[in-house]
Amino acid sequence: MKLNYRRRLFLYVGLIFALFTAGVIIFEQILEKDYKTRVLSERLETYTEIIQTGLSKNNEIQTAEMSELQTLLPKDLRITLIAFSGKVLFDNSIRDYSKLENHNDRPEIVKASQSGTGTDIRLSESNQREYLYFAKNFGDNFIRVALPYDTRLEQSLKPGNAPLYFILAAFAVFLYFIHIITRRFGKTIGQLRDFVLSSDPLELKQLQFPDDEVGEIGIKIAENYQKLKESRRNLNLEKQKLLQHIQILEEGICFLSPEHKVEFHNGLFIQYLNTICDEPDSNPALILSDPGFRKLQKFLSKKESPYFEDKIKKQGKTFSVRANVFEDGSFEIILNDITKQEKVKQLKQEMTGNVAHELRTPVAGIRGYLETVLTQDLDEEKKQYFIERSFQQVLALSEIIRDMSLIAKMEETPDLILTEKVNIEALLQRIKEEVGPQLESKNMEFDFQLPTNTEINGSSNLIYSIFRNLTDNAIRYAGPDTKINVNIYNEDADYYYFSFYDTGSGIPDESRLNRIFERFYRVNEGRTRDTGGSGLGLSIVKNAVIFHKGKISAKNRKNGGLEFLFTLKK
Repeated sequence: MKLNYRRRLFLYVGLIFALFTAGVIIFEQILEKDYKTRVLSERLETYTEIIQTGLSKNNEIQTAEMSELQTLLPKDLRITLIAFSGKVLFDNSIRDYSKLENHNDRPEIVKASQSGTGTDIRLSESNQREYLYFAKNFGDNFIRVALPYDTRLEQSLKPGNAPLYFILAAFAVFLYFIHIITRRFGKTIGQLRDFVLSSDPLELKQLQFPDDEVGEIGIKIAENYQKLKESRRNLNLEKQKLLQHIQILEEGICFLSPEHKVEFHNGLFIQYLNTICDEPDSNPALILSDPGFRKLQKFLSKKESPYFEDKIKKQGKTFSVRANVFEDGSFEIILNDITKQEKVKQLKQEMTGNVAHELRTPVAGIRGYLETVLTQDLDEEKKQYFIERSFQQVLALSEIIRDMSLIAKMEETPDLILTEKVNIEALLQRIKEEVGPQLESKNMEFDFQLPTNTEINGSSNLIYSIFRNLTDNAIRYAGPDTKINVNIYNEDADYYYFSFYDTGSGIPDESRLNRIFERFYRVNEGRTRDTGGSGLGLSIVKNAVIFHKGKISAKNRKNGGLEFLFTLKK
């Protein structure tokens, strides 16, 4: 059974005091016994002095005098006279004492020869009785007296029990006080333990510590522990948030210690690392040894600055490599696939050039026409002609600006575009009526075959832009005496599958089919604007289809003409 703190404290203190008490008792018993032995030895010494008076001048015991002396001495007192040489001269308990062996080796005689007196308790070799011996050195001989070490003598030398009872009573009282103190102290410790093990942060209000120094310490410890526990809980929550955030990042990240040991990494870091490295490996520390990261490794070996950035092109992709060194020497390495960003950057650069080129032509035309009108003396007919040409160029500029604004709106603020139910058949009928004069001028036909009540929940403006731009593109490039056709060739629970084609000549160079959706791209590399248009029509079509969760592609038809296949989510 596991003892609690209070019981262990009581046991330890009680055991220490019990050992102390036992030592005191033993020490007191030894002192008392030594005192009684010393008192008895003094009495026996008196007996030896009485016997010394009964000796003759030649150290012989006179029988008559000894008879008188023995009346003064205990009856069971054994008297022995031993010469300094160790020979026994007299022994009242042994008849033929002349045959006794030399007594110089007896403990009491040895002590008497050294210090004048000596005592010993032992079994007599002469009569096999246990005696308390006392011997005294009188110069020429030793007088030894002995009392039988029987029960009566043993009891007389035994220490009294009164001190023992007093010490035991004091020990019991002390144990009681230890019990009170340890219970009080153990209660404080127990409350602290219950508080530490409790998951309820309000438990501190229920604690009742004693009104003393120990209680004050307990309250302070409990308050500090509660703050520490709360801080640890908040820290773990923040840590979990950080780890979850790192796991869903679109960047590969790896944290390393100052000793270059990996502490944490996400899965995307391994994915990007294996794309860049020649040999796939699940160990993120490979970045510190792979030749593809020499610049990074050189930076980490010197650490001359806290930040590093580089680009690596591999497997047709572009990756950014960044490193941040922290104050403690640890660092993080971030890998990111920036292929798309680099492509967008390149497209923006191309678009800037394309926009400048597309705007330069109408602006130059407007400037030239107006400059002619302002500087030349023209008749009214020519002035009217130049003004009309300038107006046409202004319309072209307006078309470019309108289309660019529409693309920007789809890309940057798609959430602001309103959606509604759009009837495709009605929309196509509207477009057919709008482009009727153009169709008639080129002897073209515009037909569509759609299921009844074909509707899409989307932006009416964008859906209109899809079919209007495809129609304008066919009118411009399909050629005269051709036909435009729109139909739904497939349908499922979520999508309509549209086919929009013309019966013109198509695009002879099929390698250009994938580029016709690029902004300002023209199949005619001369970039002539004779056919009109902003150069953004098909790019608008593609973005509008994507806005409606669809896909679009273009192909040359087997029987001639260009066909667009696209889906629109219902």
